[in-house]
Amino acid sequence: MSGPQFVQPQLATLVQDPVEGDEWVFERKLDGVRLQAVRDGGDVRLYTRSGHDRSSTYPEVVDALAAQRSDRFVLDGEVVAFEGSVTSFSRLQQRSGLRDPDEARASGVAVTFYVFDILHLDGEDCRGRPLRERKQLARDALRFDDPLRLCAHRNGAGPQLLADACRRGWEGLIAKRADRPYRSGRSRDWLKLKCVAEQELVIGGFTEPQGSRTGIGALLLGYQGQDGLRYAGRVGTGFDEATLTELSDELGGRERPTSPFTDAPDGPGTHWVRPDLVCQVAFTEWTSGGRLRHPRYLGLREDKRAQDVVREVPEGHP
Repeated sequence: MSGPQFVQPQLATLVQDPVEGDEWVFERKLDGVRLQAVRDGGDVRLYTRSGHDRSSTYPEVVDALAAQRSDRFVLDGEVVAFEGSVTSFSRLQQRSGLRDPDEARASGVAVTFYVFDILHLDGEDCRGRPLRERKQLARDALRFDDPLRLCAHRNGAGPQLLADACRRGWEGLIAKRADRPYRSGRSRDWLKLKCVAEQELVIGGFTEPQGSRTGIGALLLGYQGQDGLRYAGRVGTGFDEATLTELSDELGGRERPTSPFTDAPDGPGTHWVRPDLVCQVAFTEWTSGGRLRHPRYLGLREDKRAQDVVREVPEGHP
């Protein structure tokens, strides 16, 4: 890296059983949007993990980064909004679609940017350093005033830390190898340990509203399989009126005559759409037939590409 610039982020692998040992550190799994902050002199940019510029959506984060004494760095982190003491992806959705900085500031939704890694600092590519060194470097180099926070980590036994995280109502933990460099792409150096089941899914269709509901009835969802877009079921809860209107507008311009799924059931009142929108869904479990049980819509994910959405199954799961 010759200068501060966006790089493909390192990604975590979902696992079923917590790890433990001195070689691991554990961070809180935040329910927000992954962002990479790049500052090169007076220019500060915030990029999603797919490289989309979202600097105008979080102008207070840009301001805080522009006020740092170092003027060349790349930070990896996550922007979140809180409901009480718990991060809420649904609340963050009220900000994530805004592109005007003044409108974003006036939204009434406060955001916090948690920094958990530093990839470049003042001309040095830091990715080859061990994680513990990078964390210390970030702590020393930056001033963490609102809305910036350093993502805290803990050492210890993974099973006990995960149980404590779940009691606190957290989404889960991220376990990271403390002695490893930063590597773009997914690996087992970073592991996801979840308290609740959530899944990114592609929207491939919708049903007509029934009764007093407006806009849409339910979303038809899927994920990428070996033979194409696999059907995962429908979600009809978790919408308010504003969300129904937003989705109706988004999907209306994407309608197509045929199903994008390899295996979706057809029925009256079904509308198929171009499968390029991704949403986040909470659910209790997968059925034996590969369908979501009790899904609940959480919001759209502008930071994820539809072609990258696969069914997440923890390693070690039968």
